[in-house]
Amino acid sequence: MDAGNEILATVVTVSSEIYSGQDPNRAGPLARDLLGRHGVRTKLVVAPDDRESISSAVAAAISSGARIVITCGGTGIGPADVTVDAVVPMLAYQMPGICEEVRRRGALSVASALVSRAVAGVVLEAPAPVFVLTSPGSSGGVRDAIEVVGPLLGHIIAQLDGAGHY
Repeated sequence: MDAGNEILATVVTVSSEIYSGQDPNRAGPLARDLLGRHGVRTKLVVAPDDRESISSAVAAAISSGARIVITCGGTGIGPADVTVDAVVPMLAYQMPGICEEVRRRGALSVASALVSRAVAGVVLEAPAPVFVLTSPGSSGGVRDAIEVVGPLLGHIIAQLDGAGHY
């Protein structure tokens, strides 16, 4: 992909421990590196585990021109797992096949991948439509998510921009 067609993304790592500096951010840099293999330029952001902070981070990413926003963390069923709850109200529609495939691939290695509530979808209230994916926060979950969505990102953005089907 040439620089004129470069896709811009923001990866939002969701973790109060990482936000406060107690833990290192492994998921965000991994996602950035994996997205880079698909020609995506990526900015990293960290947000604590609360709905307002997460939705604000996603909205700020969209306002700054990201066409792709990937969150890492907060997709499980624990009390602090609120990423999906923060993101779903922002979506005009969901793309369930993407997360179904991420869960399927993850379950081949770790059965608990099926417990993920991750979602993918599109935000339309922006200068241009934005693809949003909530990814698990584990390295394996991030890897599975980018392996599924990475090869599709050019097609997804082209479709959001009105390209014909190919």
